[in-house]
Amino acid sequence: MKTAKNSLETTERKDIIVTKPKKPLKVFISENAKSIFKWGLLLFFLMYTLVPMLWLIISSLKTNTELMGSHFSLPSKLQFGNYINAFAVSGLGTLFLNSIIISLAATLLNVLVAAMAGYVISRFNFKLKEGIFTMFITGILVPINALMVPYFTLITKLNLYDKKIGLILTYAAIGIPMSVYIIRGFMNTIPAELEEAAAIEGCSFYQRFFKIILPLSRTGLVTAGTFQFLLCWNEFIYAMLLTSSVKSRTIQLGVRYFSNQFTTDYTSMYAAIVISIIPSIIGYIIFQEQIISGLTNGAVKG
Repeated sequence: MKTAKNSLETTERKDIIVTKPKKPLKVFISENAKSIFKWGLLLFFLMYTLVPMLWLIISSLKTNTELMGSHFSLPSKLQFGNYINAFAVSGLGTLFLNSIIISLAATLLNVLVAAMAGYVISRFNFKLKEGIFTMFITGILVPINALMVPYFTLITKLNLYDKKIGLILTYAAIGIPMSVYIIRGFMNTIPAELEEAAAIEGCSFYQRFFKIILPLSRTGLVTAGTFQFLLCWNEFIYAMLLTSSVKSRTIQLGVRYFSNQFTTDYTSMYAAIVISIIPSIIGYIIFQEQIISGLTNGAVKG
């Protein structure tokens, strides 16, 4: 009898439907409005980023007649010859190689110097420490175009005009304030006890810097290096100001070869632009995790 009674009670309990209290209408509308606004904003920025890129790629595969006829139509036939023409007309291969050499060299020099400066500011106490760091931070706020005359004067006086080394030194110097700020913030997160233990073991100053600090600062170095590389690769004003021949100029100046006083080869120019932005996109995709990690570590713990 007890078993039958318990079974009956269990069956009755299963039939009971537990209903959760409904949310007030205002709360429901508020939560959905926030969700719609968030996803709508993300979608807007996604479209704002992707649509110009897609339009540029599609336009680079058209003929000039199709492009002038309708800016937003699809090409009747993909014109990959525009990319071949881009290399043939402007010497894009030489300019591309120049950009790689100049950007990589300037990035390596910039990160090395900024790492040394950031290490000293992060680890040592001296009289003008805060003043020097403030000068670096102030350098971030100065527009690079405001320094055109001083840089041009220095480069010409040093007989480095129209030479790759002139652009390398200029680009490395321009990016040092931002690189010092990023690397110094990341080095602040490294425990000083590691260096103290290494010093007890007999490591010299240079050994501690190159064998301990730099490897542990890899994320910060990659972050600063990526921003510096993008600055060097995309820069136009100084490349035009400090060079005058194809042997030293960068790929950004190659776009100018498709336009003259009478005509403009838009489709080949768009093809050259697509080629010029590919390394930037690839570099960011490869190092995006290190960049985000480096920025957040420096911001939270620096």
